[in-house]
Amino acid sequence: MNASFLWVKAFHIVFVASWFAGLFYLPRILVNLAMVAPQSTAERERLLLMGRKLHRFTVMLMWPALGLGLVLWLAYGVGRGVDQQWLYVKLVLVAFAVAYQHVCLRQLKAFERGAVRHGHRWYRVFNEVAVLLFAAIVVLVVVKPF
Repeated sequence: MNASFLWVKAFHIVFVASWFAGLFYLPRILVNLAMVAPQSTAERERLLLMGRKLHRFTVMLMWPALGLGLVLWLAYGVGRGVDQQWLYVKLVLVAFAVAYQHVCLRQLKAFERGAVRHGHRWYRVFNEVAVLLFAAIVVLVVVKPF
């Protein structure tokens, strides 16, 4: 294997794991926001600040993860050839992860406006979406079931 391929692959994994760490925690902040008592403005503002900062940081991790994935695909041919449909399913799941990040931001902005439509139980379920996406993507990459 080419040494540069291994470096690109290693950094792709690091950025993907870091991006998803943010996607695991950002919805947890939404759960906490949904549980804040109405009179607790300091706690609400602190959680909103944490959410905004985490979202920005997570977006900064997302771009190198996506870029390095494209390099692996286009420059090194990862996923090309016969029986490589797993990559296309993975790309759909990655698109869902990007959309999930966008939905997290919309939910955070709804909290900022005071226009929240869901309770903490809904956010607890919503919180698990990133875990399911991450698990499915890892299985596709490692097992390559089709």
